[in-house]
Amino acid sequence: MMAGSKADSLYMTLDAFKEAHNSKNKELFLIDGATHIETYWQPQYVNQAMGKLTRFFGKTLQ
Repeated sequence: MMAGSKADSLYMTLDAFKEAHNSKNKELFLIDGATHIETYWQPQYVNQAMGKLTRFFGKTLQ
């Protein structure tokens, strides 16, 4: 799961992450300083998210 560290909805991500018990590759990635909406269009936040997703799926979808 991933979320902006300043997202109004961060509490939902934290709650969902805590309850995800059956995942072997569970990770929480916080995008430092980002709000929820900024993660969709601010290049510095989008680049962080895409980099993390590329690495995560690169190792888990083999």
